[in-house]
Amino acid sequence: MIVTRRAFTAALSLTGLAAAIGFSPLRLIAEAMAQGAADVAKPVSLPDMALGPTDAKVTIIEYGSLTCPHCAAFNAEVFPKIKTAYIDTGKVRYVFREFPRDPKDAAGSMLARGIAGDDCAKYFAVVDVVFRQQNEFLEKTTETLTRIGRQAGLSQQAVEACLRDQALLDKLTAGRKFAIEVLKIPGTPTFFINGAMIDGVPDFEEFDRKIKSLLKT
Repeated sequence: MIVTRRAFTAALSLTGLAAAIGFSPLRLIAEAMAQGAADVAKPVSLPDMALGPTDAKVTIIEYGSLTCPHCAAFNAEVFPKIKTAYIDTGKVRYVFREFPRDPKDAAGSMLARGIAGDDCAKYFAVVDVVFRQQNEFLEKTTETLTRIGRQAGLSQQAVEACLRDQALLDKLTAGRKFAIEVLKIPGTPTFFINGAMIDGVPDFEEFDRKIKSLLKT
């Protein structure tokens, strides 16, 4: 769970009672925050698609939607700088988790998963292609996904099979439900750095400051 302002206030109000029975309210808050970070860290229904070493000191998790223009702008303007400065140098692990907002969004994610399989680099490459063709993707969804699939080496039948994969759709839906109900994400894109949610859509300079401060600890 995520520690809300209400939960934080409630924990503080328990000071007298907690002290009387031998518990520290600050410890309760710390435990709640640790549980929240653990909730963010674990993939729910699908394996994480990630770039960067598993033992990196800093992990960034993005909840993104392929039909979201803000996500597409971030992918074009900010993500490449993070990748060059921190992912490619082994300092940051970057995770992209799908947050399908509509059937088109879900279809794009299903195709990306179907093309990539377990190849995370290929997955990020497909996501990048979809973001760069977002207008076409929104206007002519089936045609655009079919073209992307064929460019990746899939037959028409294989593309259609990806888009009819009900088990995969169910898993994407479960991940979205968890993000809403447990992580309380407000929309897309939403970012977590080492388990802590970031407000809004930061520019590269803000990411840079946060990453550097965590690398120093």
